[in-house]
Amino acid sequence: MKDLLSIADLTKEEILRLFALAKELKERKKRGEKIVPLLFGKVLGMLFRKPSTRTRISFEVGMFELGGRAIFLSEEDLQLSRGEIISDTAKVLSSYLDGILVRTFAQKEVEDFAKYSNIPVINGLSDIYHPCQVLSDYYTISERKALQNLKLTYIGDGNNVCHSLILGADKLGVRLAVITPKEYRPKKEIISKVKNKKNLILSHQPEDFIKDSDVVYTDTWISMGVENEREERLIAFDGYQLNKKLLEKAKKDLLVMHCLPVHRGEEITDEVIDGPSSIVLEQAANRLHLQKAILATLLK
Repeated sequence: MKDLLSIADLTKEEILRLFALAKELKERKKRGEKIVPLLFGKVLGMLFRKPSTRTRISFEVGMFELGGRAIFLSEEDLQLSRGEIISDTAKVLSSYLDGILVRTFAQKEVEDFAKYSNIPVINGLSDIYHPCQVLSDYYTISERKALQNLKLTYIGDGNNVCHSLILGADKLGVRLAVITPKEYRPKKEIISKVKNKKNLILSHQPEDFIKDSDVVYTDTWISMGVENEREERLIAFDGYQLNKKLLEKAKKDLLVMHCLPVHRGEEITDEVIDGPSSIVLEQAANRLHLQKAILATLLK
């Protein structure tokens, strides 16, 4: 495991090792071991072309708690904003840093950084994938339920989170139903990567899978970069909201997930996201522990 560009690049064993390390680091933090100097003297550069709350803060705090440092690099602060090519930037940053986190639009940019860097590159989000988020999500589920043959239903946009959920489910043996409007299905190139296709269902009917689901997951309908499509998306996603009526037939021990930020009253109601089935705050908190596992694995 040299880089983390997509969950598709990881083996099941590598994912489970990340989970085990995240658990260990989480337990050590609970015991009060706030600095675990696995990365003493290491520096992570974090290039952000998109805004962030959880990704930025969890990686910054994670580096600090592992004894290292993180440097925030906004697009405007670098010569990339004036036309410097990625290969030059990546080679120079590689001579200063021990790892690079890239949060951007095009997946190719993340891959180009990895191509021209001689240090680990972490995909902090692209338009196609969000591996750090979804690895943390599956870790969060694993604390509550066995993943093998778990029934997870995703309702909403076939976006980067959805793509990573699909790839993660395929690696971990999770049975996944992806429910989207027809025009917002996940990309065919992602579906083509799935090896165990009998565990993946694509549908347009939210109510069809709720009663059998162990976990139901949603995300914003309006991701960064598509804000100009807001009105047409609100129309297309009418009927895909996670609300009390939709979840009436769900199991009593159903878990509700959302990766945040949330548009309350759109993809999910207050009643559901703040209700007893929600583990949304657990998801957010676990970003720190899983990110630390990623950093310790790649940068040590």
